[in-house]
Amino acid sequence: MFKGSNVALVTPFKDNQLDEENYIKLINFHLENGTNGLVPAGTTGESPTLSHKEHEKVIELCINEAKGKIPVIAGTGSNSTEEAISLTKHAEKAGADGALVVTPYYNKPTQEGLYQHYKAINDSCGIPIIIYNIPGRSVIDMSVDTMARLFELKNISGVKDATGILERVDQQKSKMGKEFIQLTGEDGNAFEFNKRGGVGCISVTANVAPKLCSEMQKLSLSNDNEKISEAENIDKILQPLHKSLFIESNPSPVKYAAKLLNLCDDSVRLPLVTVMENTKQEVKKALKIANLLNE
Repeated sequence: MFKGSNVALVTPFKDNQLDEENYIKLINFHLENGTNGLVPAGTTGESPTLSHKEHEKVIELCINEAKGKIPVIAGTGSNSTEEAISLTKHAEKAGADGALVVTPYYNKPTQEGLYQHYKAINDSCGIPIIIYNIPGRSVIDMSVDTMARLFELKNISGVKDATGILERVDQQKSKMGKEFIQLTGEDGNAFEFNKRGGVGCISVTANVAPKLCSEMQKLSLSNDNEKISEAENIDKILQPLHKSLFIESNPSPVKYAAKLLNLCDDSVRLPLVTVMENTKQEVKKALKIANLLNE
């Protein structure tokens, strides 16, 4: 169900309020440009600084605008199990196709704590759950063994792997098999990730390069060597953009890129700030390399 290029949607703001007009415009931009799935209210969507009401609104707007054309995987994670259950239940009721649930950050649970956290969410809802393993932000790393235990539950369907460790793809495939959905959370390794058995990416870069990202994904998942070679060429074109979008904390750089492409404003909520001049120049340069900006 979930594969290819799934965009980790930014949440546009105007005067520090949700900019619904540009958010809807952004969703349609993806519907028209080959994106395979929409992921609202994740890290890139600034979920930590959205109120509960805004969080739910962002998910509802996305589902309503997508109209079932492509899957919506709603960001519903929290370091409070009760809150994660509440957000996941809301997403299910709103019509989401799946939920992306980040490992609990800051409170540093054990592997057993991680298992019980996801089991409680699993037992409370009826939609597919994608585990979001991102040790760089959450401080904890879910082990392959814990993931395998969770995969035995009815709703645990796969992982967004943002460890940056490509060997994990092989380990997870060996332990859970091909039915376990593996999506990378690192744009920079998306091509190699798929070569090892991954089936897609939850992408920051796709916010501004949906056609290139979806084409790279489609070609890389082919069994045709010529198409795989084409995918590698697109990946090389995208690499400078991937790098430029992480010079400063995500999503500030990608919001600046979106502003350059007239998709939305680059404003972010504190404690995030807009990018510095050096970063702006690098983002501009990378957009030009990818033929996305003409100046």
